[in-house]
Amino acid sequence: MSNIVYKIVPADLWRKAEEDGSFRGASIDLTDGFIHLSTGAQAKKTAELYFAGQDDLLLVAIDGDRLGSALVYEPSRDGALFPHLYASLDPASVLWAHPLVLRADGGHDFPEDFA
Repeated sequence: MSNIVYKIVPADLWRKAEEDGSFRGASIDLTDGFIHLSTGAQAKKTAELYFAGQDDLLLVAIDGDRLGSALVYEPSRDGALFPHLYASLDPASVLWAHPLVLRADGGHDFPEDFA
């Protein structure tokens, strides 16, 4: 499977999405009108820039092929194309969700099966 995209999300927000059967996004997603996602090459930098020092986060791996035309790659940070989801996320599209372990330096350790 080559089209995997990732979402970094607070664990409590993701648990609620699983209970509800739908993830509408975090506050920034709701404000911007789409769910911010990252490719495998972008996820660590996203964690560094926007989630440094934050504990109780999950890295959610999503099958991008299941998102259909609602998944759009658009220029963002440094002109790189980032995946944006213009729909709510069905947890059935999720391959796995693993904790991002917070290190003493404020960075995160990514799970072993992260590509």
